[in-house]
Amino acid sequence: MLVATLLLVGGSTFLIGLLPTYSQVGIWAPVMLLGLRLLQGFGAGAEYGGAVVMAVEFAPDGKRGLYGAFAPMGTQVGNALAGGVFLVVGAMAKDEMLAWGWRIPFLISLLLLILGVYIRAKVSETPVFQEARAKRPPLRLPALEAVRRNPRNFLVVVGARLAENALGYLYPVFGVSYLIGTLRVPREVAVSGMIAGSIALVGGLLFFAWLSDRIGRRPVYMFGALFSAAIAFPFFLMVGTRDPVLIVLAFVIEMGIGSGAMFGPQAVYFAELFGPRLRYSGFAFARELGSIIAGGPAPLIASSLVAWMAGAPWGVCVYVVAISLVTAFAVWCGPETYKTDIRADDIQDRESETPVFSPRHP
Repeated sequence: MLVATLLLVGGSTFLIGLLPTYSQVGIWAPVMLLGLRLLQGFGAGAEYGGAVVMAVEFAPDGKRGLYGAFAPMGTQVGNALAGGVFLVVGAMAKDEMLAWGWRIPFLISLLLLILGVYIRAKVSETPVFQEARAKRPPLRLPALEAVRRNPRNFLVVVGARLAENALGYLYPVFGVSYLIGTLRVPREVAVSGMIAGSIALVGGLLFFAWLSDRIGRRPVYMFGALFSAAIAFPFFLMVGTRDPVLIVLAFVIEMGIGSGAMFGPQAVYFAELFGPRLRYSGFAFARELGSIIAGGPAPLIASSLVAWMAGAPWGVCVYVVAISLVTAFAVWCGPETYKTDIRADDIQDRESETPVFSPRHP
């Protein structure tokens, strides 16, 4: 599955760089672009869950959080690299960039595809998966079984995903657009702030993932959600000054601490909420459902709120506070998992006996 999903993501990305233009094939150009973007999304949604599950199940005892953080760390390194490529391509002459320069990032992604397939083809199945497969046959519809057997844990994942995913799109995507389009900040300053924030997030998620191995997933995750709520207004006050130093600092603080404290333990926490036979499907299904609800519409909602308030960001701040509090509540309702046996196949059975939103503490 890891190889198949990577081929889906990488192949569709590379093919975008080969698309004909509207002047060449008319309406089929955007239709083909939409189709390839959908393939990217299908592949990425399935790819991340599998990568996390393998990392967590290979991890030694007491280090599952740290090992699980490597997949989200790769996401943020990718975001930083994408921002750097955007700066380089954006420096081209406008005519050249529109004519052929925009294809460069998509075409060079083939190098990552080749490297990824080479690495993943050599990875073995995890001992946890092999043990579970030897004991019991696989379930026919594991995604639906995850909902039926783990209603509370499934909803915890969806709720916990809301703030992390929405803010993961809101600050790097909407934040950059707001700085450039509304505040008229130079593009280089806005993109530099996003890159600095992505770098800070890499360090933050590693630290908070490690911390969750010591004190638990729930307290770290809830801290991140509450911090994100508290920093919403200060973030926009800082970027509103148009000072390059404060803009970079705002992105570093929010992404490195607020998003880092949620994104760091998220991977391992979601994996630990399901037993081995349901882990991949339950993790991926619930997580991507949360992405559809939160991440997809977040930039559109934020832009609409800014337009509604004549350029003021305070509606966006209220939106950030609201979804952050929902996420904090969802995690509070979930179980603590950092000391559970990840090999136990009855995790889902034990959790299904607990009411959906009944808080349970260690």
